[in-house]
Amino acid sequence: MSNERLRQLPSVEEVAKRFSGVPHGLLVGEIRRAIERARRVLLDGNAELPDIEADVRESLRGLRAPSLRRVINATGVVLHTNLGRAPLAGFSAISGYANVEYDLASGKRGKRDVHVAGLLERLTGKPGIAVNNNAAAVYLVLHELAFGAEVIVSRGQLVEIGDGFRIPDIMQRAGVVLREVGTTNRTSITDFRQAITDRTKLLMMVHPSNFRIQGFTSQPTREELTALGRELGIPVYEDLGSGCVIPLFDEPQVRDSFRASVNVISFSGDKLLGGPQAGIIAGDAELVSRIRRNPMFRALRLDKLILQSLEETLRSLVFEDYDAIPALRMIRMTAETIEARARVLLTQMPGELVAGESVIGGGSTPEQSLQTWLIALPESMESRLRAHDPPVIGRIEDGRLLLDLRTVFPEDEATLVDAVRASIA
Repeated sequence: MSNERLRQLPSVEEVAKRFSGVPHGLLVGEIRRAIERARRVLLDGNAELPDIEADVRESLRGLRAPSLRRVINATGVVLHTNLGRAPLAGFSAISGYANVEYDLASGKRGKRDVHVAGLLERLTGKPGIAVNNNAAAVYLVLHELAFGAEVIVSRGQLVEIGDGFRIPDIMQRAGVVLREVGTTNRTSITDFRQAITDRTKLLMMVHPSNFRIQGFTSQPTREELTALGRELGIPVYEDLGSGCVIPLFDEPQVRDSFRASVNVISFSGDKLLGGPQAGIIAGDAELVSRIRRNPMFRALRLDKLILQSLEETLRSLVFEDYDAIPALRMIRMTAETIEARARVLLTQMPGELVAGESVIGGGSTPEQSLQTWLIALPESMESRLRAHDPPVIGRIEDGRLLLDLRTVFPEDEATLVDAVRASIA
């Protein structure tokens, strides 16, 4: 029975005749995939022959449609890791050519660092460079400053962040030897002092941005660690993670590290900085210059589009135009503002107004929440909103779909209303 049904499968040429305007190689490949899928369906015992032509057309439609799409984030998670972390401010990407590595004043080759270097120095107070994410920044600092030598870290700061990124693993890949000191909850400056040998090249601090240890805990202060480093001629490196540059959050600020004489820091560009994915390295001019000369810097450097977006973000921060940065604007938004917006929308669509909380997210400020107002809808609407164009992403709690306008751009409110109306069963 199966062999008889398999003989009814069409040939590639027979199906190809029904299509036009598709590159031959692409079309043949998609038809072969569709025929193979149909063959497996028949061998599984299904009696009905699948519609291979429809399968191919659907596959071609999928290839033509972009996979990366704009979505409306109504979750209330500002730095949503699955939705690209910090939402980017709109900017007009430079089309054609750009002076990425060309010095317009001299007419000679330049460095792409120049587009953000001045802004970074004004923002942090120290020279800085940028690479493609903070994991790359950590790797590069360790590889240049301590390759083949020991780096001392408190055992309580050997953190793991998203997608399995672990400090011990990145240290191993960077070619440094991890020297753990202290215990999970308590480490003293004496632990660091006693661990130092002639192989020690770096003292490292890691901010545990995505968790908190409370109770009977202690860690050396920055000032204690930098004093020890100065005494023994060993630089101190701090990975700040979130990159907080304004006093809005319960997070260590970049300039606080330099006030305590930390030699080098690194942090993310797409968390509390509010920009694109990037890793920022800043600190003592001599050390930053060394890190930039590392051969791996070229492999980890920024693309021109990210460079342009980062430049725009840094400029807004330097001029304290915080509302120009969507993530910071959302975090600073009051619950009263959100309530007023929600009440207006509820005159145009169904839903119930309930009090709730937003979170900053992205592995930042794990204990902080932001008071907000939520629009509650039936949970059954979640999949229909997610299938809308553009997709609307909410969150499910207690059997309800909750929409938080904190993370919805005002210009998307009309689209959100249309999506909810279209999703009513």
